[in-house]
Amino acid sequence: MIIKNIGLLVGIQPESVLRVEGAAQGSTGILENAWLKIEDGRIVDFGSGSVMPGSDRESIDAHGGMVMPGFCDSHTHVVYAGSRDGEFLDKINGLSYEEIAARGGGILNSADLLHRTSEQDLYEQSMVRVQEMMAKGTVALEIKSGYGLCPEGEMKMLRVIDRIKKSIPAAVKSTFLGAHAVGRGYTHEEYVQTVIDMIPEAAEYADFVDVFCDEGFFTVEDTDRILTAAEHLLTPKIHANELAVSGGVQVGVKHQALSVDHLERTTDAEISALKGTWTMPTMLPGSSFFLGLPYGQAKDYIKAGLGVALASDYNPGSSPSGDMRFVMAQGCIKMRLTPIEAFNAVTLNSAYAMGVSTEYGSITPGKKAALILTQPGWDLTKLAYQYQTPFIRQVIL
Repeated sequence: MIIKNIGLLVGIQPESVLRVEGAAQGSTGILENAWLKIEDGRIVDFGSGSVMPGSDRESIDAHGGMVMPGFCDSHTHVVYAGSRDGEFLDKINGLSYEEIAARGGGILNSADLLHRTSEQDLYEQSMVRVQEMMAKGTVALEIKSGYGLCPEGEMKMLRVIDRIKKSIPAAVKSTFLGAHAVGRGYTHEEYVQTVIDMIPEAAEYADFVDVFCDEGFFTVEDTDRILTAAEHLLTPKIHANELAVSGGVQVGVKHQALSVDHLERTTDAEISALKGTWTMPTMLPGSSFFLGLPYGQAKDYIKAGLGVALASDYNPGSSPSGDMRFVMAQGCIKMRLTPIEAFNAVTLNSAYAMGVSTEYGSITPGKKAALILTQPGWDLTKLAYQYQTPFIRQVIL
């Protein structure tokens, strides 16, 4: 298949570039008036000119639209039961995330709902959200457990994530987040040990292990124990510094975490700890927007020579949206990233943060043809600026 008459082909990267950092985050390959060739679901070639020379293959006419890599969302909690819209009213009435959790709401509320929901119903509810994300251009996503908070509930979630992975054309990575909160009926110490005991079974389904290392949840010491137990079984990804400067970044780097996520609170110590590592700082502006938290200091990270990824944090309590185009826009509007910096954060760098940037996140021969074709007249600046105007003509997976 050939896509012809492409107005802008954006996100072009060499095969060797699996993430962009520092000044490189502000650049990407862009080709005007282009064509792109796909074979067996992969990009095989592209070039200048409205049509591929000498080709009479089946083609899609882009009519001057932009072709870009689809969004990659490296941090979601999209498998959950029911809704927490009652807590939305609590937030409006002035209760903080921590206060809602202390009253037995928050994550524990989602766990209670999940325990009352059959595995089939959980799958069906979650698939509605996943299909919505794909329709908005997401071609790869990570999904966490963490609303089971007991062995039976966590494994139910991991089985549902595995079923989603087998049901859709988008790439899915699975994360065991047993340490999301202390499950009901456990002491803190009992639950940390329960999470450790779950790791071998969870590793049959999951790609990653995660810990909510933050104030009021799990300590650096808890996190260190859990990640040590998961060594050689699951690659770490860490929740850190959402509610306080927690030390989660440093313990994540110690265990060679693929990403450290949230980072609404940061100091020079976090930036220093991340320099020279393979760990991707990942910020979640949807949480900042919904909870009224500070936005991550993405510019400071980039100025220090680091790369930054952005992800949706799609979940029922603190970011009930998986719209990665809105995430990109917030990167520009609230975090002062340029459109290209934000674009790289929601494509190549977010693909890297979930371990799929060899296959997704850029226009590169050999990678999956997981693409967004826009209506005519769009570019990256307009994509972030007119962040509510429909722009997708077709998602190619």
